[in-house]
Amino acid sequence: MRLITEQQVISSDKKIIMAVADGLGGIPKRPGGPTELEAARTPNMDKLAAMGSLGLLDPIGPGITPGSGPAHLALFGYDAVEHNVGRGLLSALGLDFDLQGNDLCARGNFCTLDENGNVADRRAGRVPTDIAQPLCEKLEKEIELEGVQVFVRSEKDHRFLLVLRGEHLSENLHDTDPQQTGVPPLACEPLSEQAARSAKLIDTFSEKARKVLADQDQANGVLLRGFAKKLPIPTMSDRFGLRAAALADYPMYRGLAKLVGMEVVSREGNHVERAKDLKKFKNDFDFFFFHFKATDARGEDHDFDAKVAAIEEFDGVISTILDADPDVLVITGDHSTPAAMGTHSWHPVPALLWGCNVRTDAATSFGETSALTGSLGRMPMMHLMPILLAHAERLTKFGA
Repeated sequence: MRLITEQQVISSDKKIIMAVADGLGGIPKRPGGPTELEAARTPNMDKLAAMGSLGLLDPIGPGITPGSGPAHLALFGYDAVEHNVGRGLLSALGLDFDLQGNDLCARGNFCTLDENGNVADRRAGRVPTDIAQPLCEKLEKEIELEGVQVFVRSEKDHRFLLVLRGEHLSENLHDTDPQQTGVPPLACEPLSEQAARSAKLIDTFSEKARKVLADQDQANGVLLRGFAKKLPIPTMSDRFGLRAAALADYPMYRGLAKLVGMEVVSREGNHVERAKDLKKFKNDFDFFFFHFKATDARGEDHDFDAKVAAIEEFDGVISTILDADPDVLVITGDHSTPAAMGTHSWHPVPALLWGCNVRTDAATSFGETSALTGSLGRMPMMHLMPILLAHAERLTKFGA
């Protein structure tokens, strides 16, 4: 659903910063206890909460568990159902891979398979990039598939990009990642008759990859998902009149930013250094997307205390973000990743809005419980962008 038109967008000198702690939302470790965000010591965010507005965001819809791709598109003001983008394309864009018209992309995970061929670890112990990189080179060198070129690029840690280049390839494929352990990788099922050949190529790649990786203790198999081909999407400049910039160290999130026309201005792995770049580039852009990944990773690890520590680290970065003197600041996540579940969930995500034209509510701290009664209420995540534009005085009145 389109919320605003280009005719409503007006220019303003006010700057917007969107600070995203990936997987921020959580649930209590035990009934009646605090969530990870509520258990964390967050003096900077609590101070802003006392001067701002809180609310809860549904990334896709109530009860729908989102992937990171559609959740971020919703944050950027896009209908994620209308613009359903495969994860492989985001990885390719984030790695600056030179995509050609018919290339088929997939996001890959190195995984650990047990002696029975079942998935023991979907992320191969988060094998580090310096180990994964030569494995990617080995796969690309040793695997040949009939009628297509094979490209394998290391993304970060256990993640990699697979690209098949050839004629008549289809993205209408089912993932091979079962999203659980104790079961074998899935066969790649075609979702249309035209995709049958592509599915067979993917299964052949997975089979050959297992043979190539047979001497590895951890990364001895691959899981593939998010099959995609290149597609056009309107930019944030076209839709919202924003010169937008991204500060993200993970390739996928740089890919998401590039997909909607953001310029990636900082990819430094140190969060504080990236936050300092906000002030450096302040005069060059209207909108800044700052991404922080550790909250999601620790939630996926089932580690409540480590996620609390990651949130506290993120809170420390907020003081540096404030040094850029934003006119409008929103602090939120793309989805919830409760440590108790160890995966993305459907729970709504807490959001904190601070800055000019903000109506202060009764909250004195930032957490899911206080957000439940905040003045922003509970709303679809894609509605956040018009609210940010309005507070930055970038939307004119609708109608006479």
